[in-house]
Amino acid sequence: MNLLSRSAAMALAGLGLWSAPALAQDVANGEMQFGRQCVSCHVVQDPDGRVLAGRNARTGPNLYGLEGRVIGSVEGFRYGDAMEELNARGVQWSEERFLGYVQDPTAWLRAALDDRRARGKMAYRVRDPQNAADIYAYLGTLTSQAAASK
Repeated sequence: MNLLSRSAAMALAGLGLWSAPALAQDVANGEMQFGRQCVSCHVVQDPDGRVLAGRNARTGPNLYGLEGRVIGSVEGFRYGDAMEELNARGVQWSEERFLGYVQDPTAWLRAALDDRRARGKMAYRVRDPQNAADIYAYLGTLTSQAAASK
């Protein structure tokens, strides 16, 4: 599969319009990849203000409680027009959407909105599908651990 068709396939998978093979998830690798790829822009901070991962970065939104959250809904974060459009439509984050988005944000947004001019603010791409799945699994453990500790 060439790069263009792979990006399109991942974007469509993120929309639930195409099925990508399920990937086994490695939380330890997800933690390591978050530290390498995400930490400079994102933080995972629970509602009580405890930083669970990251260094309190504010370039990207807080990733706490991502699963099921309406896209573009972190209070106080300035999203781009494409993310705000998804927010207005009530589109929620799911594993498939997260994987499609983080692997090629622009292609995913364009497919999601059916708008070839759609762009987001996130320029970084997680190039390895396994690493993207592992990061998603890791983020889920942070949310569930924080909720369980209350």
